[in-house]
Amino acid sequence: MASFPSTFPVMLMIITLMLGYLISLASASNLNQDFDITWGDGRAKILNSGELLTLSLDKASGSGFQSKNEYLFGKIDMQLKLVPGNSAGTVTAYYLSSKGSTWDEIDFEFLGNLSGDPYIIHTNVFSQGKGNREQQFYLWFDPTADFHTYSILWNPQRIIFSVDGTPIREFKNLESIGVPFPKNQAMRIYSSLWNADDWATRGGLVKTDWTQAPFTASYRNFNANACVWSSGVSSCSSSSPPSQSISNAWLSQELDSTSQDRLKWVQKNYMIYNYCTDSKRFPQGLPPECTMS
Repeated sequence: MASFPSTFPVMLMIITLMLGYLISLASASNLNQDFDITWGDGRAKILNSGELLTLSLDKASGSGFQSKNEYLFGKIDMQLKLVPGNSAGTVTAYYLSSKGSTWDEIDFEFLGNLSGDPYIIHTNVFSQGKGNREQQFYLWFDPTADFHTYSILWNPQRIIFSVDGTPIREFKNLESIGVPFPKNQAMRIYSSLWNADDWATRGGLVKTDWTQAPFTASYRNFNANACVWSSGVSSCSSSSPPSQSISNAWLSQELDSTSQDRLKWVQKNYMIYNYCTDSKRFPQGLPPECTMS
């Protein structure tokens, strides 16, 4: 029978510890590696060895960050815990955006409210500098009590907004009927916490209560399964079809029947505004994408 050297148990222990450490690194994102704090004069902080990021707002200033990478398509996940208590007048924005006068943008905005009143999730899609595609929702939970996952799936066929894996909105590529779709401009991830009490809560009727400041939103567990865009080159190989790669399955992902049912459930029970039903806003006729089922 073969014998192991006396050092084998020690080596095995070291290997086990190293594997555990590597697994923990892989499962817990380091926000220092993914994001740069861009403004706020110390009001934005990355804490706990990169596991937690916080943005704060007081009467003098808000704060914000952006991703180090640019992306051209991806599935982006981030866990957020929103400003608790009386958050009226505050907006926590979390979005993808390119630069320039004909920019593309995919928006989550969280509109604060008085204590006990629900947050409003405001979503929008800009393509070639044109937005006006707002849909707004309440949530089926308190987004200030704990962290929840907010996701954007962006591939060449569609954009899907999801909360804790439940789709709340789908914006399809309808270039075939003349609707521009974000597909040619790489975008960074941005987030900010700022004062918007001129419009954010009840159309600006409810102002920010600065005696409650500082207001704080928290972020953790970022994940980007995405095509990183650098120097005009995508990290995603064009030589292998997306359907052949499990890791890139999101590139051709669509809503299955179960997800479609969940989307309908959210839109029936929690949607509070849809530009596609606002005929007063579009007296010349609703946008063409609104006529598609």
